[in-house]
Amino acid sequence: MKKILIIVLTLAAFCETHAQVVFGRNPNNAGNGVSINYSSPKEYEIADIEVRGVQFLDNNALISLSGLRVGDKIKVPGDEITTAIKKLWNQGIIGNVSIYASKVEDDKVWLVIELTERPRLTKYIIEGVNKTKQGEIEDKIGLIKGKVLTDVVIKNTELAVKRYMESKGFLNADVRVFQQNDTILRNSAYLKIVIDQGQKVKIRNIRFEGNEQFTSAKLRSKFKSTGMVPKFSLPTEIIENTAKLMWPPNLITFIKGSEKVSKEEFREYMATHVNLNFFKSSKFVKEDYEADKDLLIGFYNSKGYRDAEIVADTTYDISNKYMSINVSVDEGDKYYFRDISWSGNFIYTDEQLQRILGIKKGDVYDLDLVNKKLNFNPTGADISSLYMDDGYLFFSITPVEIGVAQDSIDLEMRIYEGAQATIDKVIISGNDKTNDHVILRELRTQPGDKFSRAELIRTQRELSQLGYFDPEQVNPVPVPDPVNETVDIEWQLVERSNDQIELSGGWGGAFGFVGTFGLTFNNFSVRNITKPEHWRGLPVGDGQSLSLRFQANGRAFQSYSFSFVEPWLGGRKPNSFGLSFSKSIQRSIDRRIDRTVGWLKVTGISASLGRRVKWPDDFFTVSTGISYQRYDLFQFQSRALGFQTGDANSFTFNTTFARNSINQPMYPRNGSSVSLSASFTPPYSLWRNLDYENAAPEDRYKWLEYHKWNFDSKYFLTLTGKLVLSARAHFGYLGTYTSKTGVGPFERFQLGGDGLTGQNFLLGTDVVGLRGYPNNSITPFDQENNIEGGTLFNKYVMEIRYPISLAQSATIYALTFVEGGNNWDRFAEFNPYNIKKSAGIGLRIFMPAFGLMGIDWAYGFDRVPGTLENAGPQFHFSIGQQIR
Repeated sequence: MKKILIIVLTLAAFCETHAQVVFGRNPNNAGNGVSINYSSPKEYEIADIEVRGVQFLDNNALISLSGLRVGDKIKVPGDEITTAIKKLWNQGIIGNVSIYASKVEDDKVWLVIELTERPRLTKYIIEGVNKTKQGEIEDKIGLIKGKVLTDVVIKNTELAVKRYMESKGFLNADVRVFQQNDTILRNSAYLKIVIDQGQKVKIRNIRFEGNEQFTSAKLRSKFKSTGMVPKFSLPTEIIENTAKLMWPPNLITFIKGSEKVSKEEFREYMATHVNLNFFKSSKFVKEDYEADKDLLIGFYNSKGYRDAEIVADTTYDISNKYMSINVSVDEGDKYYFRDISWSGNFIYTDEQLQRILGIKKGDVYDLDLVNKKLNFNPTGADISSLYMDDGYLFFSITPVEIGVAQDSIDLEMRIYEGAQATIDKVIISGNDKTNDHVILRELRTQPGDKFSRAELIRTQRELSQLGYFDPEQVNPVPVPDPVNETVDIEWQLVERSNDQIELSGGWGGAFGFVGTFGLTFNNFSVRNITKPEHWRGLPVGDGQSLSLRFQANGRAFQSYSFSFVEPWLGGRKPNSFGLSFSKSIQRSIDRRIDRTVGWLKVTGISASLGRRVKWPDDFFTVSTGISYQRYDLFQFQSRALGFQTGDANSFTFNTTFARNSINQPMYPRNGSSVSLSASFTPPYSLWRNLDYENAAPEDRYKWLEYHKWNFDSKYFLTLTGKLVLSARAHFGYLGTYTSKTGVGPFERFQLGGDGLTGQNFLLGTDVVGLRGYPNNSITPFDQENNIEGGTLFNKYVMEIRYPISLAQSATIYALTFVEGGNNWDRFAEFNPYNIKKSAGIGLRIFMPAFGLMGIDWAYGFDRVPGTLENAGPQFHFSIGQQIR
């Protein structure tokens, strides 16, 4: 047999030492070799390619990756084998690789690709940190079992862990990653990630150089993430007394003659000279620090220093726990606006655009302000909104500096107006349960309409308000077509269930233990009740609301209620129709003989019609309705009603004017809600032949006569980021047409506590919460007529809210609040400044299946009526959206 030729080519340009090219037989076997004439390469045809040494990888895939094919002709020596090994090595999954000839006949060669696979990951272990950090690190490193362990994977894991530790302030953390062989599985390994986190490094001080126009304290305050935040401010006398004992003498000189050191002066001095921990030190995170430097330059730019820059910055360790930062700035000159000209505008005049821009000659030069006035101001008072609300989707505007003279700059606003865009297609996606027509009827962006950014935002609000979709994921996606001057709009929705089940038990005061079962279907479909093929568990999808509720405590108390709302009666216009029915009974039972000795039965029915109106604007709604309530008493013992046996009838006409521009229901960030409602009974006293002053209560209240007014307002404002201010005010009044009838015992107000029930359906009483005081504790009592409840109340609330989670599964936010209110029996006693005040903190959790739940801790600062002590601390629990 012909001797086998062995040629070993060393790859000088190939940096990895585990790969080699061998032409001939396996270099691991002994044999004789024949010298090759390198000046005369010989061409061979590949007769076969075999892959050896793999366990998990596919042989055919490896051959394909090498670039070698049976039938190809290669030269020896040549580049084909070298290139094949490079290709295999670059995949990062090979440990060692060699290519050799197992057989050579004439001009044909049989090749063998022999390689070893890198080990695969079976598990990884993280040591040196707690379980919380371990879970967060697992999310960062993204290691998956079965992953090929390359040097790059190990290095990237180490870097990812180190970056994570740095983001937590552990700049000196030592991270080591060890690869250990797994003896259970062949060609496998696990990683041990060992972390020595060390001390968290915090910023002791930030010093500035080159700043002449602004104090270091002012500049330091612009470092939002890495700045020094004061924990509290101190009066001068405390500083002086402490300084005499432990601070440098020049501090006494510094504050001498001042009644109180300003926060900025005190902060500046403390940060520069005093190492007492009166400040909350921030952890150092490089990404946050870089962002803060941009904020600093942005601050300078907003003050007219357009050329300001950070020329140098240095970080250095003070100890293993603290570091300091030196920042050197070049402020440059201060600039002002001079002439502002407009070009390319035909639709609007220069004067109209200049009025919206609102920048005058001589104003401090602030290009960031210019951009806010040009492009998408949240208030809508910007140039882009002016054009895009009128269909000019392709509009663009670019401010260009055309002249700089000394300290003044000329700007030219170069405008491209483009053509008006018409909406071509409207696409809806993500509505798995809600029928298309329910969404389409809310759209203000219909095919054929002129494009309007304002209407797009308004539609986004309307869809969020429905409650059928996650408000955080109602996403309009315009797809413009400049050629045809049209735009398609896709509404991307994420449906969420907002049906609710209520199954609870609790202590109901005089009722004792009360069990509750309730079902609320907020996307119901009456028309599909007889069409099971359209059910999705239930007949849903038409946006109707159906609610059923039952409460009971044996024979002592039962209550049944039913309500139904159709938001689009007839399906053509947003005219709502509502119908409700309720029946309740409370029995007085003599336990000695187990017999009912008295009762109060209440039956009520109501119907309402509502519609949206376009004046004063289209956020307004008007609803009207009628209701009938019958109260039947028999030997019912109560200090609140004034009589024990008889019946009372309440027939009312109700109307409500409301305006609601709140952007979403669960966690509103902006907008307001104002509502004025009034209820009127017929003036029975005009035709009833009854001496009201001397009549018995059961005769006087047989037909209830009153007028009732409620005013409710809410306002939401985003302060910064996701931090939201919520302000509310509420007012209620119950009066009569004539003083001779007097105000009856029904429909009054109770104040105090959690306001959980919203209404005492047995008495028609409005239950108004006031945190920090016991439930219903601020409720006046009319001893003359033996009637409980106020005829006039007011309430004010101020809350600061911050979201913990805005996920689809649960909306959670924390809040802190101050509020006050009071309740009076007669209008003559009303004093809007005499309020019961409280403050506290709370938490709200909204889950689609259970609704809104909350807990509050509040401190009442004033005396509870009928006691000699202040209300003090109180815990309150709530279920459902509070009315007031």
